[in-house]
Amino acid sequence: MQTNTPQADTVEGMTRNAWISGFTPQAELWNGRLAMIGFVSAIVIELFTHKGVLHFWGIISSGVTPVL
Repeated sequence: MQTNTPQADTVEGMTRNAWISGFTPQAELWNGRLAMIGFVSAIVIELFTHKGVLHFWGIISSGVTPVL
């Protein structure tokens, strides 16, 4: 049987971009896409602020301790 949907757009009869939870190929695709967005945003933060992401968010201090 021939369909109009290209074979690359379906995984086991379901669309690749479907939002399905659990350990499914669709969930792994979304996980990879969101990870790429996070990685690129971390690089952009470092390029524009000249600080690491953890320093930018204040999770790691600058290492300077106040003198009491």
